[in-house]
Amino acid sequence: MKIDRRSFLSLGIGAAAGTALSPLPWKLMDDVSIWTQNWPWTPVPAAGESTYVNSVCTLCPGSCGITVRKVDDRGVKIEGMKGHPVNQGGICMLGLAGLQLLYAPDRIKTPLKRSGKRGDGNWISITWDQAISEVAGKLKELRANGQAHTVAGITGSGPNTVSRLFKRLLTAFGSPNFFTTPSMDSSYRLALQMMNGAPPDAITPGFDLENADFILSFGSGLLDGWGSPVHMFRTNTAWRKTQARVIQIEPRLSRTAAKADRWIAITPGSEAALALGIAHVLISESLYRKEFVDNYTSGFEGVVNATGELQKGFKQHVLEKFSPKTVSELTGLDPAAIILLAREFAKAKAPIALFGKGQGKQPGSMDEALSIHALNALVGVINQKGGIYALPAPDYPGWPAIPPDPIADSGVKQPRIDGASSDAFSRLNQLPSAVLSGKPYPLNALLVMEANPLYTMPDSKSVQEAFDKIPFVVSFSSFMDETARNADLILPNHVYLERHEDAPLPEGFSRPVISLSKAVFKPLYKTQHVGDTLILLAKGLGSSIAEALSWKDFDTCLKQAMGDKMDTLQKTGYWTDPNAVFPDGKMTFATPSGKFEFASSAFCPGFTPVKIEGDATYPLVLIPCDTMRLASGDTANPPFDTKIVEETILLHQASLIEINPKTALSQGLSENDRVLLQTPRGQANVLVHLEEGIMPGVIALPRGLGHTAYDDYIAGKGVNLNRLMGPVADPLSGLDAAWGIKAKLSKA
Repeated sequence: MKIDRRSFLSLGIGAAAGTALSPLPWKLMDDVSIWTQNWPWTPVPAAGESTYVNSVCTLCPGSCGITVRKVDDRGVKIEGMKGHPVNQGGICMLGLAGLQLLYAPDRIKTPLKRSGKRGDGNWISITWDQAISEVAGKLKELRANGQAHTVAGITGSGPNTVSRLFKRLLTAFGSPNFFTTPSMDSSYRLALQMMNGAPPDAITPGFDLENADFILSFGSGLLDGWGSPVHMFRTNTAWRKTQARVIQIEPRLSRTAAKADRWIAITPGSEAALALGIAHVLISESLYRKEFVDNYTSGFEGVVNATGELQKGFKQHVLEKFSPKTVSELTGLDPAAIILLAREFAKAKAPIALFGKGQGKQPGSMDEALSIHALNALVGVINQKGGIYALPAPDYPGWPAIPPDPIADSGVKQPRIDGASSDAFSRLNQLPSAVLSGKPYPLNALLVMEANPLYTMPDSKSVQEAFDKIPFVVSFSSFMDETARNADLILPNHVYLERHEDAPLPEGFSRPVISLSKAVFKPLYKTQHVGDTLILLAKGLGSSIAEALSWKDFDTCLKQAMGDKMDTLQKTGYWTDPNAVFPDGKMTFATPSGKFEFASSAFCPGFTPVKIEGDATYPLVLIPCDTMRLASGDTANPPFDTKIVEETILLHQASLIEINPKTALSQGLSENDRVLLQTPRGQANVLVHLEEGIMPGVIALPRGLGHTAYDDYIAGKGVNLNRLMGPVADPLSGLDAAWGIKAKLSKA
């Protein structure tokens, strides 16, 4: 039987989905079991009675329910929790390998204090009392000198109780500089704020993908880790049964594109233009849903402003500037193909357009977010079955107001170091340049929780230089990751299987869910729940700060935050809003007009593409690519998952770069050639992998490799893409909009 590459990839992703959703992927487990026989730290449980504990996986924003099997108190296996609303018994490869993180040899076992130069790896063990005292003493000194605002905190946690507690500590201390790690969710929330009128700190986007019948994905890696991965696998299976159509738009044949009904390759960075080209056809051919647009939207038609001038509306702007012919020149797509795609989208009963490239870990361009959200309005699927809507944030009971304190009041009124107006949209990408410039003021202390910015942020060199300039850095990491290695103190958190916390609002899900991560195991080492550490720090700082975090411990804090939800969480492991039926079809918007706004006072549709970095001396465009087999966030890839990474991604410890054979021929390159990859931000040696499923002139490098910390099973394998990428500030949001950089190749 002849199998072409497209069929092979479809078979592969189908197998991966089957593996993720099956009770136990036997062949995978057999292979990795054989591979790990020589590992001295591999846990070998004694014979005994099995027990099962339900919890939730917090290794990614998916928040899947899990069931952990134990023999005595030794973890043996992690499976998906049957009946959990997010994953319904399924589990991904990262979740399956979670026990390797619990028993990993590079776990930090006790508080550590740097001895010698930062980054050299020399540490001395200290007690928890010493660690709390050192951090509290340094922060007290800064506060006493009127420098409370020069302290910052970074968290990678979602909007859970620990993250809220961290923010509360900084606010009570007097710092405005609380940073979350931005993602596509940040840009979606800003788009909802501008067009739906929803407050960004009280909502998140919800996607009723199970009931959609035409999915127009602008680069979203629906089967590559976008949203809640296992939920997306299950949704894809449902689509096959309902014969929903999936159209994947991106310059590279990803696994999602291979499983889609159609892959449409376009020029990188032209996604917003294509969305507006589709809008042009919908409007010019009257294919948009007039009932919704006429009755529930504002800004579609032009209006006369207060000075008597005609202000163009969305309709006029699109018709004048984004004809299929014009968009064809920008995207490389034939005008007839644009027209056909628009007609198909309009004729579907429940179409939806999706934003967020790859796994959605980067905010991306607001041009794209707004243009794609406008498409959903044109086909009338805002707050409709199969569409998109604004989910309310979990209704946690309010904590008492933070006690008044003159120092804190003065500190929080200082401008944020990233220039953002609030922490609802942390411009973490602008932190390094602000630190290096010393403007608007120097940063004297940084606390990092559940994040690894020295690995995950673009332009790693500048991030490292910025960290070197901060006098005092504290990490709460469970592992010796890149950021922890370059800290002054490490106050290690329990790993996720050892701690009790909430996991709200899984990304990409269709309704509000809060899950409860239970302490499946007693702590193996002298680590401490970071929530308890924050409360102890507040006590060490004293006065109004201790009063603001006056709970006995984090469990008490969590119970108060959950209120009457806690009983349900402890019984079932999750809570859903019994009064919320989504989508409900309500057409209420919190905008000034009370309608969905195509254009608002804060936004006039300019739709100017974000220019990627680099000049004509770099003839190629380098883009990231995501795979379910590589964790690329603050959690490093477990050895099990690294073992099964394809040799077209990692070979002999070297990363492979995907390049079209035509491009390779023009460069004089062949399969497995060793080449020097250069961008305006850095360079690295990589191997060549010829791939017809990528556009000529475009090259792709996987994310999740190139760690310089952790242990020998993780470090030294491949290249960290963030060493080669630089951030590009979106002109509207200030968030990082880059999804590519100019590059060149030469034989090494």
